[in-house]
Amino acid sequence: MSALKRFFVDKIEEVTELCGEEFEHAKNVLRLGAGDEVILLDNSGKEYTAVIASVEKKRMILNVVRTEVGTREALTDVCLLFGYLKNADKNEFIVQKAVELGVKEIGVFSSEYSSAYMNANKLERLNKVAKEAAKQCLRATAPNVVYYDKFENALASAKGYENKIFACEFATESKFDLEKLQGSTALVIGSEGGFSRAEEELANGLGFASVTLGKRILRAETAAVALTSVVMFALGELR
Repeated sequence: MSALKRFFVDKIEEVTELCGEEFEHAKNVLRLGAGDEVILLDNSGKEYTAVIASVEKKRMILNVVRTEVGTREALTDVCLLFGYLKNADKNEFIVQKAVELGVKEIGVFSSEYSSAYMNANKLERLNKVAKEAAKQCLRATAPNVVYYDKFENALASAKGYENKIFACEFATESKFDLEKLQGSTALVIGSEGGFSRAEEELANGLGFASVTLGKRILRAETAAVALTSVVMFALGELR
């Protein structure tokens, strides 16, 4: 039996309304109707099993019948900060895989060698990708993708994390032993142009330890997924 279809709504009550894009997808793509069961999500970490009571022209009315706490979230908080890339598909790929791997927070930033520009529509699209990925991998929460127009603001957003890791293509050795990783962790990955020496110094000054990802130069999207995977494994999330 396939898993129940999942939908994000802003507010869940005993009787809940599903509208907008989620309604259109449920009605016109999935062809759901009265009597079908679904899972409703509100980013609280809970999963609400609900039954569709009626389908109207622009909304569905659902009755919540059961509430459970989601069990798919990572036990340790991980934040991924990455430089915005020129290729929109690659940005979406990074967000999608970060959500699947259990990342709690995702930040996108502009830096000295960035050559792509963010706008409201692009950011909205990344957040939509995050929600779709969360539903696909059965998470109860979808990370909110935040954009930072200044690199230092992106770094400052990770202030509360116990470990801060800065992936640097010109680092000759790692200043942090990933095999001994414990506790909440923030990761920083650059855009296609990488980082400048000044940006590395700025990151180091804010408590980020530079690490190398091996002797080969990785594409930005490869580096983001590879480092996130290694960190999640070290924290016990992939075991």
